[in-house]
Amino acid sequence: MVATMACNKEFSSGYVLLEPDQLSLFELIRLLFPGHIGKRAFVDCHEGAESNFERRWIIFISILAQKLLQLLAKPLSWFGSAFEMGLNLPSANGGFGMLLFNCLRGKVQWPEKTSPTFSSSIGRLDKRVQLDESINPGDSKYFAALSMMSAKIAYENKAYIKTTVEDRWEMEVLGSFDFWNDYQDKTTTQAFLLHDKHVESNTIVVSFRGTEPFDADAWCTDFDISWYEIPGVGQIHGGFMKALGLQKSLGWPKEIKQDNSHPPLAYYTIRELLRKRLQANHDTKFLVTGHSLGGALAILFPAVLAMHEETWMLKRLRGIYTFGQPRVGDNKFGEFMLENLRKHDIQYFRFVYSNDLVPRLPYDDKALMFKHFGTCIYFNSFYEGKIVAEEPNKNYFNPLMAIPKNVNAIWELIRSFIISFSKEYKEGWFLRAYRVLGLIVPGVAAHGPQDYVNSTRLGSSALLLPHRIPFK
Repeated sequence: MVATMACNKEFSSGYVLLEPDQLSLFELIRLLFPGHIGKRAFVDCHEGAESNFERRWIIFISILAQKLLQLLAKPLSWFGSAFEMGLNLPSANGGFGMLLFNCLRGKVQWPEKTSPTFSSSIGRLDKRVQLDESINPGDSKYFAALSMMSAKIAYENKAYIKTTVEDRWEMEVLGSFDFWNDYQDKTTTQAFLLHDKHVESNTIVVSFRGTEPFDADAWCTDFDISWYEIPGVGQIHGGFMKALGLQKSLGWPKEIKQDNSHPPLAYYTIRELLRKRLQANHDTKFLVTGHSLGGALAILFPAVLAMHEETWMLKRLRGIYTFGQPRVGDNKFGEFMLENLRKHDIQYFRFVYSNDLVPRLPYDDKALMFKHFGTCIYFNSFYEGKIVAEEPNKNYFNPLMAIPKNVNAIWELIRSFIISFSKEYKEGWFLRAYRVLGLIVPGVAAHGPQDYVNSTRLGSSALLLPHRIPFK
């Protein structure tokens, strides 16, 4: 990881940047005691940055979490690889029975991780790959349902994505990418683009991958509460900007020349591909989507387009659909985005399911500046949706909500055995085991993609009709 102290920060008017690599145990403990945070070796900040105890405590947790993730990165990756290999073993051998038979014969078929049949642990939670045939282009739910399924398969390998999109959905894959993170000196961001060429649609979908369960780098992005304040825009989560393509030496220049010294940067590569496609066909529009971390990148992508005054592209943006999206910026950033969404008539749908923990992070309180904006489409555990300004229990850790959250988690586990809308909603053993985890931490199990897929399919069409996004 590159030291933030050596990075160009002239594009911002204020910043607080965390650097876990510079951490010692003594310095970490010392952080909890009074003193200017900018004097710490692992904190780089502008003059005058606040350093009250609540803020120092949040930084302490963020730094500690990132340091632990760095230490556990390899074991976590190895465990995840073995775990997903085990999940795919039965299907690679034709079922549990054939797997046992092949073990006895010494002829076990080992899954190939890059094959179109190899599914991630996220994919194993919800095995659905087909689009809902009852939701057609032109229906108000169509783009939400397509977006969620695109966000779900973004967790899969390139061959899986290509086979699903082209063979099952009969759409075109424009590219699947592993993008460079200039601050972590490695590829940490994944996304793919598809083109739905149905006459009623003619839409390019940009889908960002969310946080993979066994990817320590992605979790570090989530826990990194560094932030930059961009003049005229607001304060934005530093980890998300770095994942989208913020450059340590240049910030956010409008144009760059990418070379072969490292893999491409997300924002600039996707923008260039969209430019070519949209200019080639003036009837084509695009939308952006993502689940979890992918949702944060999905709302940040048009924000950078607006910063760069890409007006003609914003006018071709059909909508933004995010699922389980964390908070991205402060109130000023929200106002900047609402103004641009309104100006260019862009629909922004932020889906939140029940007690999902992630949309309620980072905290919206006086110690942190992160806030949601726009309209939230909130679904309860009966998949009944409503439009609200903010999801209930907005910061999650409310002691008064502990019992209701656990009662709801018990109901979700019971529901997994009795859900009977149709065969496609039937839940398997792995998803039921995941819901058991929800009895311990209800917000974790509620974050999985399965309930968001159900919400887009079973929720009321009226929720997805065009609407004006109100200012808070």
